[in-house]
Amino acid sequence: YDYEDVIRMSIWFYEAQRSGELPADNRIPFRGNSALDDEGHEEEDLSGGWYDAGDYVKFNLPMASATTLLLWGMERYKDSYVATGQLDKMYDSIRWPLDYFLKCWIPEKNYYYYQVGDPVADHAYWGRAEDMNMDRPAFKLTTSSPGSDVAGETAASLAAGSIVFKTEDSAYSEELLTAARGLYTFAKTYQGKYPLYNFYVSSGYRDELCLAAIWLYKATGESSYLNDAKSFVSAGVPWALSWDSKDAACQLLLFEETRDSIYQTNVENFMDGWVSGSSVPYTTCGLAFRDGWGSLRYSANAAFLGLLAAEDGIKSTVYREWAIGQVNYMLGDNKLDKSYVIGYSNNFPTNPHHASSSCPSPPATCDWSTYNSQQPNAFVLYGALVGGPDINDNYVDDRKKYEYTEVTCDYNAGFQSAVAGEI
Repeated sequence: YDYEDVIRMSIWFYEAQRSGELPADNRIPFRGNSALDDEGHEEEDLSGGWYDAGDYVKFNLPMASATTLLLWGMERYKDSYVATGQLDKMYDSIRWPLDYFLKCWIPEKNYYYYQVGDPVADHAYWGRAEDMNMDRPAFKLTTSSPGSDVAGETAASLAAGSIVFKTEDSAYSEELLTAARGLYTFAKTYQGKYPLYNFYVSSGYRDELCLAAIWLYKATGESSYLNDAKSFVSAGVPWALSWDSKDAACQLLLFEETRDSIYQTNVENFMDGWVSGSSVPYTTCGLAFRDGWGSLRYSANAAFLGLLAAEDGIKSTVYREWAIGQVNYMLGDNKLDKSYVIGYSNNFPTNPHHASSSCPSPPATCDWSTYNSQQPNAFVLYGALVGGPDINDNYVDDRKKYEYTEVTCDYNAGFQSAVAGEI
């Protein structure tokens, strides 16, 4: 499989998700400037960031989770981005959410904007991002309405960003680190789950506080952050590594920084449940199948973690071979000989649940009749990893079947980093 091509395409996908004013070198033919008026309650500029999926809400929890996973992959597998000629593109790509997070954090007021867009109104619209005219309210955390999960995850991404940009842009790296410190202090001081009840509901926040603390320790070497990470980590076996659950990542990062065998044991307990099938069932063709909605992203995240653990000397051969097998399934090693990465190979999904790419070029109309048609999307959404197959290895290429065909920033992140780890 051509992993270099997959990396290149995945970066394109994130460019297709951009909100705000696009650069002059925008490579996505169906995308232009959009949501330029996104603003906070006191008219703070909140333009930028990534649209979450096939819709146009900016949900900071999954956006930050994706950003952290991508940055972790950049930190560990920088050589892969150099080898593929994609390092500069990746720096540009990952600045997009980081710049947005800097806008969302208002340190002098202890405000953090964690969402822009009303999901109900947004999901009643099928059309181009550039044509939106519905209200796009902003939602914020305060000292009396905290959200240690989304603030903690964002602090983790900013701290990881400060490491990745240290040699590329030292001033930007310092700006990211200052924001990470402040946002982590806010998240730790005012603890609670963020107030979102219908979309991306958080199960807890100690894992995000752990993740923020360990990345801040990696960025600063200050022992107080390491002690915080140790206090926040959970010893249980997580259900998955996902936008909601970061404990598996924390365990591995703590092992890397301490070499304490207790963290190695916890990493092994998590990975062995995936590799052996004892906690995660398998499809006939060999996909570790955690859940029916977006099945591939969970396996991709576990594959990324397995590659990292293997590099760290934990069951190196077993975990690396398993991870490669999972990624190769996604690229076509399955009974359908189907690539689940749009645009890769000659058999890939053509009807992703993604409004922008479904719309024909203006002045043609784009609305719910477009959504309901069986016609392939008007534009190829290169690089997007779709949700994936069901437990029987079957796939329904119908944009109305979002469990199969949805694409999100979250789905591609661990996947792209895993592919980088295989080059």
